[in-house]
Amino acid sequence: MMRALFAGVSGLRNHQTRMDVIGNNIANVNTVAFKASRVTFQEAFVQLLQGAGRPPDNRGGTNPIQIGTGIQIGSTDQLFTQGSLESTEQPLDLAIQGDGLFVVSNGQHNVYTRAGNFQLDANGKLVMPGTGFVVQGILSDAFGSFASTSAVNDVKLKLGDKSPAQSTTEIGITGNLNSGAAVGDKHTMAVTVYDSLGTPHELKLEFTNTAPGQWSWTPTSSTATVSPAGSGTITFDNMGRLATFTYPGGAAAVTFTPVGAAPFSFTIDPGTIGGIDGMAGFANPSTAVVERQNGYPAGDLVNITVDGHGVIPGFFSNGVSRNLAQIALASFNNPSGLVRAGDNVYEETSNSGLAVVGFAGGTNTSSITPGALESSNVDISQEFTNMIITQRGFQANARVISTADEMLNELVNIRR
Repeated sequence: MMRALFAGVSGLRNHQTRMDVIGNNIANVNTVAFKASRVTFQEAFVQLLQGAGRPPDNRGGTNPIQIGTGIQIGSTDQLFTQGSLESTEQPLDLAIQGDGLFVVSNGQHNVYTRAGNFQLDANGKLVMPGTGFVVQGILSDAFGSFASTSAVNDVKLKLGDKSPAQSTTEIGITGNLNSGAAVGDKHTMAVTVYDSLGTPHELKLEFTNTAPGQWSWTPTSSTATVSPAGSGTITFDNMGRLATFTYPGGAAAVTFTPVGAAPFSFTIDPGTIGGIDGMAGFANPSTAVVERQNGYPAGDLVNITVDGHGVIPGFFSNGVSRNLAQIALASFNNPSGLVRAGDNVYEETSNSGLAVVGFAGGTNTSSITPGALESSNVDISQEFTNMIITQRGFQANARVISTADEMLNELVNIRR
């Protein structure tokens, strides 16, 4: 009789725990990247009244006689199933597709989260806005490259950071020089080149016809000394294709010496020798122009985005874009073994395994979707069904207790 009471009490207690978990799941139905939990029950210890009997020669064996004493919590499992993605159009909102977790630092050690609603703080650090935990990743060098030996550290991006100036090292020209031009006819093109300080200088390239299919060209500038002195040549074959291209004085490049800045040299790319992909010499009007040059002034960081690999490119006011950082992701052998630490973060335990830190699309198979957030994976319909089942289980255990009480009352009243 008392066993029934104790079994009923264990049923009440553990169904109440299950209801607590269901209530927490429903409360977090709109929490970013929340992972639902479930409670599983297991039978408590069993009292053995009679052991099993081996079959004798002339009879069968006997089974053990046992009476259970109720239930207990078997486990509270975290369900790391994928939540649906919701577009937010906020560039620093990130959602993970896969089993990875963002790595964030709480100032003492790393913790892990699926919630990617990040923002920049006053110092340019990428943080969880509710806690100030700093997102971890690697930073690029001045050229936007990531070193394989880079240590995972705070991701720090600061609008207003500088992109250094780059002096011009190559100029590309294209177009036509009229094969029917008279000797002495000229064609001039101009381009802005940049020195090591990012100062712009106008460079003029003057082409003069010297013979059919032959032109000389001279580089000049009003703000710098151009060397070597003299003229180079450009010739075309009888099919209008580029035949030769030489620099003034037989040099291999043009040297530009501006006032107050370091000299710099640049080459001129007229196209492929024997081809017409750059300069050509047909009987059409001269249309040759400078199509490109690779120098630029210094610029300020004005905007950032995030791609599917967690790489954060920065866009500068001088038109340059380069990678600034890459966000790290962690994976675990047993993510359900992580322990919740509040604030939408998890900490590793002895049963989760150590964090394997990598990067999306590379050492981590997960991908990152920018401009979106992962929704909670709580299934409302399932939770309400579980709530009904739990309520009925609680009610049935309460009835066991009341029935056992009535039976005890009848036993006490036998003497009357």
